[in-house]
Amino acid sequence: MAKPIKMAHAVFRTDDIRRVQDWWCTVLEAKVVHDGGFISFISFDDEHHRLAFVQRPNPGDFDARKGNLDHIAYSMDSFGDLMDLYERLKDEDILPVRSINHGPTTSLYYAGPDGNGVEFQIENYATMQECVEFIQGPTFAENPIGVLFDPDRLLQRFRRGDPLAELMKQGSAPVS
Repeated sequence: MAKPIKMAHAVFRTDDIRRVQDWWCTVLEAKVVHDGGFISFISFDDEHHRLAFVQRPNPGDFDARKGNLDHIAYSMDSFGDLMDLYERLKDEDILPVRSINHGPTTSLYYAGPDGNGVEFQIENYATMQECVEFIQGPTFAENPIGVLFDPDRLLQRFRRGDPLAELMKQGSAPVS
């Protein structure tokens, strides 16, 4: 069975993104790797981001059922493991709530019965330096969230043997 190989990052919702970002940077001696105004990524090690912060559109509009934690992300060992996980969970009638190619990662998001989110991801670049260059580039600056994809289409392309480099590109399995 395909299992995650490590915890990758956590994402928090906040009413004051600057204050929260600065606090975590101080506490972890982290640096900002992307600041898009409404979303910010920081890292303190070789991961492209360990924590992310998302500004609530309506400060003070706190939903206790959702809390401040948006999701925890886990990295998979290979693209095949990500697709195997998707297929296994689909067979259990557990479907992702979002499937997004962020550029640096291809990610499947699920919501647990209590509303807590979990992301399973695969790195799209061979090195962290390539990933950081993408994050600091114009494509990510213009769209830091990424491009939705159809996981069934991606799985079908993977099973027929399409090249991984093609499958990991944004837009490789567009949503109908």
